[in-house]
Amino acid sequence: MATVESNPEGVDKYIAAYSPDVQEILQRIRLTIRLAAPDAIEAISYQMPAFKLNGALVYFAAFKNHIGFYPPVYGDARILKAISPYAGPKGNLKFPLDQPIPYGLIERIVKLRVKQNTKRKRDKERIANAGNAK
Repeated sequence: MATVESNPEGVDKYIAAYSPDVQEILQRIRLTIRLAAPDAIEAISYQMPAFKLNGALVYFAAFKNHIGFYPPVYGDARILKAISPYAGPKGNLKFPLDQPIPYGLIERIVKLRVKQNTKRKRDKERIANAGNAK
C-alpha cells in the first residue's frame, strides 16, 4: 500500500497564489482543520489542499466567489441541518466569500469525519482479522 507524505509546501504554494484576504481565510481553515485533526496528514490532492487520516478526511479550495469544502457530509442530523445553507452540488459545501466563514462548523465537520474514518478503518481491520482467523 502506498504511503501518503505530508506536503505542507504544496499547500503553502496553493494558498500563496491568492489575494491576501483569501489567503487569510485559507490559512484559518487550514489551522481549524489541523486543530480538529492533529494527526491528519496535509497534502495536495485533486489540485487542492487536502487532509488525510485513515483515508480522505477533507479538501478545500478557493474559487472566485466562494470556498469549496469537500467531501459530502453525512451521518449527523444536527450538522446536516447546519450545513444546509451552504449545500452545493453533489453534497459539497460552498462558503460564500462575502459572508463570514463558519469556522466552528468546519471544526465540527472535521471531527465528524475523523470519527467516521476511524470507525471505517476499525471495521475493515475487524473484517480482515475475522477472515484471517478461519
